[in-house]
Amino acid sequence: MRAIVFENPGGPEVLRWADAPNPQLSEGELLVRVRATAVNRADVLQRRGAYPPPAGASPILGLELAGQALTASGAIQVGDRVMAVVTGGGYAELAAVPAGMAMPIPATLSFAQAAAIPEAFLTAFLNLFTLGQLKAAEVALIHAGASGVGSAAIQLAHAAGATVIATAGSDAKLARCRELGAAHTVNYRTESFAERVRELTSGGGAHVILDFVGAPYWDGNLAAAAVGGRLLLIGFLGGARGQLDLGPILAKSLSVSGTTLRRTPLAQKIALTHAFVEFAMPRLVAGELQPVIDRTLPLRDAAEAHRYLETNANIGKVVLTLDEDMDKGEGEI
Repeated sequence: MRAIVFENPGGPEVLRWADAPNPQLSEGELLVRVRATAVNRADVLQRRGAYPPPAGASPILGLELAGQALTASGAIQVGDRVMAVVTGGGYAELAAVPAGMAMPIPATLSFAQAAAIPEAFLTAFLNLFTLGQLKAAEVALIHAGASGVGSAAIQLAHAAGATVIATAGSDAKLARCRELGAAHTVNYRTESFAERVRELTSGGGAHVILDFVGAPYWDGNLAAAAVGGRLLLIGFLGGARGQLDLGPILAKSLSVSGTTLRRTPLAQKIALTHAFVEFAMPRLVAGELQPVIDRTLPLRDAAEAHRYLETNANIGKVVLTLDEDMDKGEGEI
């Protein structure tokens, strides 16, 4: 098969479209012909040498994909259109997918649209509901609201009946956050998000906070949190080290969790996938939830996609496709 590969860590220029070994299936895995994948921050970090794949995972980049099953397992039949999170291997013509992780693609969605769903929506679902226990009528503060995970989190929290406050750094991004369901938005470049959250909630604060930034937002997040609030850390775009004030954690009875979907045990990821399908699939079919795509590029142009993602200009996902026919819907093989 062909895949995006690299020998040594470095900039986007190290990525090459070249021959690679076909995936070897383990018990309970499907062989999927990949039609589209998407670029994630983890891919950029792995390319730089800062985020090696877990033991036993494919060294090929790519944590999500959409395609067609070439083998059958369980409820999945040969030819079925599926989308899934994987621990690696999405930037390739073929990929191994645990059958329990494979989700059916709604007939209304193209492969490119489907590829923008798994990693972003499952990460958001895991943090908002499994770890954050977000409930209807609570307030969710979602940082980087225009990112792939942020745009998914806004929609999921809104669909669950929560009030969403989203942060972003431009008027265009803030407008998109409001279109996706954010009741309020904050430009972190010009406003203190902590002060704005307290103002919007009459001092009550946010019950769940989803943060990608890390150390620079620590004090602001604690100040913005409600009593009994849950802070979910899923990234450190601004750095992981700083002075730590533990006082507000005790004073407000806060919970702080950190997680990466990639290193979550398979059994837990399968359970998460099933819970997500139950909640989200009817809403995806109805169009209440939708993948947000900034742009689509051919997989062989992965280097260009990485360069673009590193500018932080994207609103939603950057998708990579393998055919010219990626936007065709149901039945295309």
